[in-house]
Amino acid sequence: MFRIETEVDKEWLSLLRSRLRDTNTAASPVLRALRGTPAERELPLHVWALDEKGSLAGGLVGHTWTTWLHVAYLWVDTPHRGGGLGSRLLAEAERTAHEERACTHARLETWDFQAPDFYRKQGYEVVCVIPDYPPGVTEYTLTKRLLPKAP
Repeated sequence: MFRIETEVDKEWLSLLRSRLRDTNTAASPVLRALRGTPAERELPLHVWALDEKGSLAGGLVGHTWTTWLHVAYLWVDTPHRGGGLGSRLLAEAERTAHEERACTHARLETWDFQAPDFYRKQGYEVVCVIPDYPPGVTEYTLTKRLLPKAP
């Protein structure tokens, strides 16, 4: 007999995360080897572009974990689109992740009406397509191998 609840509960969430982490660590030698190392933690990675007035022109928010950069958000204000700012923000995040945090790969998600073609031009490859997520929209997951710059 179980009582099923649907409320948001921070204590249960914390306990669930801890137990899932323990279960995953026990099942995966890779995750077990990460336990207790700096690579085990997600580290925020933010890149901001400010215009001449100090207003936000664009930005990238993500994090690094193990050897991966995960880009959560990349946005450029309308007047600054098409001039390469998005590419610069992404390149700086990739550089920081690779050179300062030893990341070898990057990943991100985007919708069909956002920027899948932009990311492909930046060297990303589609690894997953989810149609109708949300209804009427297709979501793409893309990845890229981060390589050192050529001399």
